[in-house]
Amino acid sequence: MRKISVQETWPDSWKYSYPYDLIEIYGDVTHRGYAYAYRNRQQQTLDLVQKFAHPGAKILDVAAAQGNFTLSLAELGYEVTWNDLREELADYVRLKWEYGIINYAPGNVFELCFDAYFDVILITEIIEHVAHPDDFLNKISQMLKPGGYIVMSTPNGEYFRNRLPKFSECSDPSQFESIQFKPNSDGHIFLLHLDEVESLARQAGLAVVETRLFNNSLTNGHMKLRPLLEYLPRHWVDTFEHLTNSAPWFLKRKLHYSMVTLLTCL
Repeated sequence: MRKISVQETWPDSWKYSYPYDLIEIYGDVTHRGYAYAYRNRQQQTLDLVQKFAHPGAKILDVAAAQGNFTLSLAELGYEVTWNDLREELADYVRLKWEYGIINYAPGNVFELCFDAYFDVILITEIIEHVAHPDDFLNKISQMLKPGGYIVMSTPNGEYFRNRLPKFSECSDPSQFESIQFKPNSDGHIFLLHLDEVESLARQAGLAVVETRLFNNSLTNGHMKLRPLLEYLPRHWVDTFEHLTNSAPWFLKRKLHYSMVTLLTCL
């Protein structure tokens, strides 16, 4: 992935994206909680893709923003299609491209026409920003080849600090349509619980193959622990992350903020 430097002439969306690149791919650990949590999410997501899809597989990266997963997967040998509502970000991704096959399909994913086309579809940190996660997952499933996989990452609704509602308890999700698709945690509408993931998957003709929970409060810098991350060696943080990941499943569901779920067609 080519390293780039910010330019005054860039569009605002590029300038907004660049600080995230500094943390996610260029090694800036000014925001250590975000850096550590992102690294874990990236590792878990890419590991699931590589575990179930061979190089050359067609992958759709939905709402891919500045394209760091897109670029990483292309460099691993996959044929990747980048998608985002912000069409101008496609040229930002092209600036960072070094090698690999990337196609570009900007626009609203609900309006894309890729029937049964992809081997893998990536929906990372998206479903919590959607007013109708059931319709969203159903649309995504329609673009998946028979036997294909969806890799979905989203905050874990069962994390003990979550205060957002369950989607299954909302009688009228349409009330959130005006605020959906907003970025960052301020745009979170629902945080899904594991039973909801199972239910939404079944409704979309999908089955849960595997779910991984990770990123505890220290790794994220929650509960006023962020200052500690400035002083603790990273391997200590990783050791504590490994310790909480070794906890019984019922406890892991409360201790970890993030989940990655692998889904496949029934």
